[in-house]
Amino acid sequence: MVKLDTEICVCNSLSVGDIATCIQENNFNTLEEVLENNICPMGDKCESCVDEGFNNDGLNIPMVLSMVKHNKVPKN
Repeated sequence: MVKLDTEICVCNSLSVGDIATCIQENNFNTLEEVLENNICPMGDKCESCVDEGFNNDGLNIPMVLSMVKHNKVPKN
């Protein structure tokens, strides 16, 4: 399991926990909703966090969205 403090969106300094909290608090259901939101911007600069992950490790925003949908991240 990925640790909640693992940084996903390096350009916006957002971790798995930060992204998951934003998704949960705003009831985002799609990747488009997550990427287009203005509350906690992410994936809007270098965009590697949307595709292969900043470190080419596959850790990305779509993965966090899936984890939230499957209740793999504790709710705040």
